[in-house]
Amino acid sequence: MHFEAKSNGVNYEINVREERKNWIVSIKPEQGEWERHVIPKEDYQVFDNAITFIYKQTSYLVDVLSKGINYEVYTRGSYRTLELFNDEMLLHESLKGRKGLGGGNTLGSGMPGKIVKVMVKEGDEVKEGDPILIMEAMKMENEMRASRDAKIKKIHVKPGDSVEGGATLVTYE
Repeated sequence: MHFEAKSNGVNYEINVREERKNWIVSIKPEQGEWERHVIPKEDYQVFDNAITFIYKQTSYLVDVLSKGINYEVYTRGSYRTLELFNDEMLLHESLKGRKGLGGGNTLGSGMPGKIVKVMVKEGDEVKEGDPILIMEAMKMENEMRASRDAKIKKIHVKPGDSVEGGATLVTYE
């Protein structure tokens, strides 16, 4: 599962993969490198809104309260507020033509899908909200739009391509 999160003004990409015996959690701050963490399922429990797990011989109790995309997280004596976007929320934000969390110089895939049509070419100038491509996701064709006025630098996909959540589709200059 792919998520994007924001905490204390810092954007993060988060990938969570469930294996038979472990949770694999990879986290990348906007200006940093990927960190990979393995959490054994035998050291992980959920009850009510709280999660308890052991990581690197340290026990953690995490209490979570959610309101939409906002999460209040309490652990180890302090509170943190997070904005957390899952694949569906990322897709909806990209369809609105808003600058996503990863935003900036790229148009990214909020979830896995198939490219149906590319409506621009490299070198084209687009205005905020202009259609860039059509992607099929969740059994629907979705028009992906420019998040800002820009010039198309590189198109990373072509019709028929299958893409994963978080994939870069187009790079802007």
